[in-house]
Parts: sequence; C-alpha cells; structure tokens
Amino acid sequence: MKQVLVVGSGISGLTTSIECAYRGMKAVLVSPFPSERAQSVLAAGGINAVLDHKGEQDRVESHIEDTLKGGCYIAGEKAVTGLCEAAPEILAWLERLGTVFTRIDDGRIDQRAFGGQSHRRTCYAGASTGKQIVTALVMEARRFETQGLIERRLWTDFHSALIRDGVCYGARFYNEAARTLEDITADAVVMAVGGQNTLFGKTTGSTQCDGYAAGKLFLQGVELKNLEFIQYHPTTILTGQKKMLISEAARGEGGRLYYEENGDRVYFMEDKFGEKGNLMPRDVVSRTMYETGRQIWLDVSFLGKKKIMERIPEIYELCLKYRGLDITKESIPVEPSVHFFMGGLAVDLKHETNIKNLYAVGECASMYHGANRLGGNSLLAAVYSGRVAAKAISEAEPAYGAVVPDFSSELKESVCGLQAGFESKSRYSVVYVRNMLSEFMQKHMGIVRDEAGLEQGIRDTSFLLDISDQLKYDSSELPYFNYSVKGILALGKAALISAKSRQETRGAHVRRDCPETREAYGAATIISYSDGAFLTRLDKEGRYES
Repeated sequence: MKQVLVVGSGISGLTTSIECAYRGMKAVLVSPFPSERAQSVLAAGGINAVLDHKGEQDRVESHIEDTLKGGCYIAGEKAVTGLCEAAPEILAWLERLGTVFTRIDDGRIDQRAFGGQSHRRTCYAGASTGKQIVTALVMEARRFETQGLIERRLWTDFHSALIRDGVCYGARFYNEAARTLEDITADAVVMAVGGQNTLFGKTTGSTQCDGYAAGKLFLQGVELKNLEFIQYHPTTILTGQKKMLISEAARGEGGRLYYEENGDRVYFMEDKFGEKGNLMPRDVVSRTMYETGRQIWLDVSFLGKKKIMERIPEIYELCLKYRGLDITKESIPVEPSVHFFMGGLAVDLKHETNIKNLYAVGECASMYHGANRLGGNSLLAAVYSGRVAAKAISEAEPAYGAVVPDFSSELKESVCGLQAGFESKSRYSVVYVRNMLSEFMQKHMGIVRDEAGLEQGIRDTSFLLDISDQLKYDSSELPYFNYSVKGILALGKAALISAKSRQETRGAHVRRDCPETREAYGAATIISYSDGAFLTRLDKEGRYES
C-alpha cells in the first residue's frame, strides 16, 4: 500500500487525503492545528460551478472563458478546462458529504454573482462556505481514520523536504510535543500549506499560512511560479489584529462603492464601467480604488434590514462587532488588502513539481488563476487539485523501490542549527527581521509598483537574508517561528525579483513605469534557486501551462 504524506489539513489537504483513501492508499495528514483552525474556514464567498439554477443559459465554456480572461490568458487552457468541467460533479459530491448550501425556494442550491463572471454561478452557504465544506470533509476523513487509511499528526510543523538527486522521499518536521525534529518517509509528499500571508503582515488571511514551506522548498531546488501576481481584495476593514474581509457577496447582492466629493456620492465604478462596475474583477476594482486617492465606502443599507439579515448576516455581525457599524443604516469604510496569491510552487497538470514525488495543491500551488483569480474559483481549485494529485500518485510508478537514502546526517545538522539560533549573540532578533520584511513587502509590492521600488526591496531583503543564519531566536516562541524566517525571506526576495522581471502591467501586477500589457510576457514567470543565485525565465515552452 502506498503511503502519501499530506502537509496541511485545510480543504485541499483534506480532499487529497480522502481521495487517496478512496484509491486504496494511506494518507498521513500532518499539520500544526486541527482542520477546524485552517484558513479554509475563513473562505466566505462561495464555490463556482455551472448549474444554471438562475436560468441564464450558463455554460461550462463560459466558465472556462471567464477564468482564462480573468487570468489575462496566462493560465493553461487544459488545466482550466479540467477545473471547470469537474465543477458540477464536485458540487454534487460536496452535497452528498453533507455540505449545507443556501437554497432557493425549489430546494436547489442558490447562486449569486461574483466579479469577472458572465453569469451567476457562485454557490454559497451564507458567508461561511469554507466552514461548511471543511465540516463535511472532516466527517468524511474521520470515516477513513477509523479504517486506518487516514492518519492524523497534529502539533507538527514542516521543516524541510527529504530530497536527494531530484527525488523526494518524505519530509522533516518539528514535533511540538516531543520538542524535536523527526523524519517521515513516504511514496509521495503533497504540500497543501496555503498562501504567503506573513510576507505582508496584516492581511485577510491566517498567519498560519506564512509562505515558509514554499521558500524552504525553493532553497532546496523546487521551482516557483508567478510570484508577482498577488491579489488585493478591494473590500476589507482594518481591525487591531488583521484585515477583515467584507465578502464579495456584499457587492454580489447589489452593494455599491463610492467616495464623497463636495457632499455628494460619486459611484466611481459605475461611472467608469457601467451598471456592473462594482463586480469587475478584483484587480480592476482594487486598482481603481487606489487611483482615486480617496476613502472608499461600500453601501448596502438600501437593501433593507430584512434582505441584509437573510443574505449577508455575517457581514452585518462582523461590522457591528469589530467597528460598531450598523450596515442597515451606515456605509462601510473599505480598503484593498492582500488576499490571495496566484503564485506559488510550480506544478504540472498532475500537480507534481520539478522534484519527483513532490506535489502541491490548493493556494500554495500556482496553476489555474493566471494573473488574477476569479472569486469562487479558489475553493473549487482546492478540491479539484487535491483530486488530481491523488489520482496521479495512485497511477505513478514507484521512483525508488524499497531503497530510501539515509538522511540521518542532515537531521543531525538541522537539530544543531536550531540550537545555534537560541545561542546566537546577534543584535538582530527573528521578530525584528520578520517585522521588517512585512514593511518592505507592503511598501514595494503594493497594488502599484515600479522598478526603483522593487530594486530597493530586493536590496533590503537581500541584507536580511544574508544575516538570517546568525539571527537571535526568540525563546518565547516555538522553534518553528524562528527557523522559518530564512525561508520566508527567500520567498520575499523571489517575489520581488519576479515582479521586477515582468516589465509590463497584467492582471494583479501593475507597473506604473510599464503600464502596457506586452505580448512578449504572455507566459508564466518561473524562478529557481542555484548556489545563491535567483534565476527567472518565462515558461514559453508551456511545461507548467499545458
């Protein structure tokens, strides 16, 4: 029986594990927290599928075209086609598992409009779609846990992959209970660790998704892709702890964006793009908000209290709890915030990286979204990618038979590295460096960028990366918080270099010094690491885009 090591227990990790069990493989599901604390539970908006419950003659071909167009045509057509064609069956499967979707009067799943879509195709469960899907998947996973086909290992943090000569044999973890590093070998490793929120400090996402795994794997020879494409969600509110998402559902229900001028409201999105202006793709809305240079407001009060409490009650409760706002009477002050990362580990159609037997799924894998993601496609991709990876692993021939290399010397070196950090006399602490990195990234990788700023960001992160091996560890934090800093720094530098290399404006990547979209850049950006060098290229041959 094949053993598959799944790192991360959100929707993509759960789906991968369940699909492995369906196919007679054992999944070892490793994460620092239970699935109920994964970022997936924060997903509010919905999941896309062509069901046409609104009678708009929606077609799968329209979903494909909307996805490709939203991503500025640099996502692979084969990959996107597979994603969109699988969506209706995925919705049916989630229903069978017990996902509680919002219904219309005849009992069918309701669907609403999201930005960049030609039809209402986003299925939802109030504003807690992710939470409902996670609940259903957890129950299905537990069924296989009782059969021994899924094994959970909690309070366990990723450290590095076990790679030798281009083949992955497992991964190394920090065991919080035993307070030591341990190796787990497997026939395949699937990374399902989410996005890169810690790079930017306060975002809409969970700080659990810090980008370390991608950065560490990058330093180990794994190629990354499209790091310059970072989606800013246009409607968030700032709280003491983080940016809180005001779901696109608010605009899907008719919410209107405006700013005030001389006492009057200016509905700038409608003025510029027509009656559907508030539901333009997220990159367009965020950039247009930024260009106004004004405080932007979102008004839903005209919907009436009854409809607000029926359709978007979570937004009402969120604004009341964190800002003391009654959205049935008052507008919401909103601002764009980092929300989703189209870039990540470069994978092929089987979701395998350039390292044999190492796969990536969900947000940490760059595949379906191109230069900008459509709302409602992230949950769909999380489920679909997990299925694809599990199928590929089940059909793959073993790469190394029964012989696994000896990694004991590397394990000893890693343990010594942890101890050295706590004994360091450096005046620079990990906490200081992580805070500096988020400041640099917010400043130089914002909604609008230019070469001078990107070059400064590269210099700043290069300095931090150069001193990362001598940093003083914080004894009040878990070792993971400390040792992860080098990988996070490497990822930040790779993102800045990728953004500098793309000398055009496309989707979520906006260069004020290169405002035009250029045909020469109509492909994915690939970045690799070798002997200290960060090397970029365009994927013109389509290895990762077919």
